[in-house]
Amino acid sequence: MGIRISHETPEVSRSALTIANLGQHLADALPARDWRKIRHLFDGTFADIAHIPHRQAGEIGEVLHRAADSPRMDDDWGSLARTIGDAAQAAASARQTWVWS
Repeated sequence: MGIRISHETPEVSRSALTIANLGQHLADALPARDWRKIRHLFDGTFADIAHIPHRQAGEIGEVLHRAADSPRMDDDWGSLARTIGDAAQAAASARQTWVWS
């Protein structure tokens, strides 16, 4: 199953397995308080459509950027975290709902 994340350039569909694997790296790289903010998207249980308000998208983007910059994050996974974080920030900046489908 592919997951499309709005505001991502270029538009790409990512597999649920890729998102769950990224989640494992995020959980290792982030403090628990940050992981709790994004766990619902990356813990491997996401299977529906998510409509995330722009303010929350901005917070998620910040968390993903912190994870990408963490010395505990592998470069390839950090790049993916940054790409998804950029999409979240784009939605927040445009004051638009960030959609995962």
